[in-house]
Amino acid sequence: MSSGSRSRERHGAAVSAELTAGSAALRPLADRMRPRKLDEYLGQAHLLAPGKPLRQALEGGRLHSMVLWGPPGTGKTTLARLIASHAQAQFLALSAVMAGVKDIRAAVEQARAERQARGRPTVLFLDEVHRFNKAQQDTFLPYLEDGTLIFIGATTENPSFEIISALLSRARVYVLKALSVEDLMAVLQAALSDPERGLGPDQIRAQPEALDLLARAADGDARRALNMLELAAGLVAARDGELTLAIAQEVASGGRRRFDKGGDQFYDQISALHKAVRGTDPDAALYWLARMLDGGCDPLYIARRVVRMATEDIGLADPRALSLTLDAWQAYERLGSPEGELAIAEAVVYLACAPKSNAVYVAMGEVTEDVERFGTLEVPARLRNAPTRLMKELGHGQGYRYAHDEPEAYAAGERYLPDELPDRRYYRPAPRGLELRIAEALARLRDKKT
Repeated sequence: MSSGSRSRERHGAAVSAELTAGSAALRPLADRMRPRKLDEYLGQAHLLAPGKPLRQALEGGRLHSMVLWGPPGTGKTTLARLIASHAQAQFLALSAVMAGVKDIRAAVEQARAERQARGRPTVLFLDEVHRFNKAQQDTFLPYLEDGTLIFIGATTENPSFEIISALLSRARVYVLKALSVEDLMAVLQAALSDPERGLGPDQIRAQPEALDLLARAADGDARRALNMLELAAGLVAARDGELTLAIAQEVASGGRRRFDKGGDQFYDQISALHKAVRGTDPDAALYWLARMLDGGCDPLYIARRVVRMATEDIGLADPRALSLTLDAWQAYERLGSPEGELAIAEAVVYLACAPKSNAVYVAMGEVTEDVERFGTLEVPARLRNAPTRLMKELGHGQGYRYAHDEPEAYAAGERYLPDELPDRRYYRPAPRGLELRIAEALARLRDKKT
């Protein structure tokens, strides 16, 4: 090789190294700091601590298809990569947002080629698997059956609703949890000190309370924590190299807690609010209300649900509850945020403290079942309307007792249900609030003789 050729080769290698270093520097901090081995992986001790199910499977070499279900930033993609690496398997990644059946088939061909050439298994990772429709999910099934692919899907949505049962039956579901503040603090400190992938060369001095704020503002999401740290690092450079609480507050402002409108967290939180009201816990009810508002939930949606709580769980134990919730709804429509939210909060506290009765709710359920079960039962003749002579001749209205002409405006012994259902009791007042007096009044009237 000539000296000129060697010179050009060295120059080319230097340029390549420089480009590689430059591209690495352009990668977000969160991507650069991905754990490279299981021992670096933080969080999910319920799955990966010694003796836990997934750890045992990996250590025993039992690679299997799985679905990783958890909120954003909990390490689903990273865990899939580490699983493949630990098993010395080929790792192929697809995103359901961009991939289609054609991409799946190409991955299958790669997997077959890898198995034939090197005898290695292939892990196919599908991010946001819930975005694939049924037909697209069906495409995986034959390749899981014959062992061509080990499937790992990642989702933030409930697999029970979003993934077909045939695929779920061939994959184990692992639930990932939001990272603790302690875990996130460790993630941030590792990024600050890492000289190769992190911010170690910048020699940033971080106030403990600043890191604590970032960890709490990240709300269990390691990606969000590292993104905020990277933003803060840009501000630190111009401010004496110290990450202060003021800088942390600046980059963390405007963040919201996890709340996926229309997803599991949305329904879990409205469920918690409803159950706190039903359980007569005004403090918990206010907490879940504030969590939903903080997450960006439409207050009008909450107002509608609060009206439902008034009818389902308070009912006639306190009839004022329904009026108050409707007033709160109207107050929000007139005032908007944040003033109108206080009216909704007032309604929530009132419902939580009010006496509880689901008697009407239960009665409607039971009577609806009877309507469906017995079909179109005839209206007893005595209860029918008789506006014409023909109707009167047919016996409509005969024998009807006008209640206002009876003592206490009560026709003792009269029956108003269809004759086939003479003894039904659907409405059973609760022994609380106004319904206690309603129950007493009904019992007294029913004891009267004809």
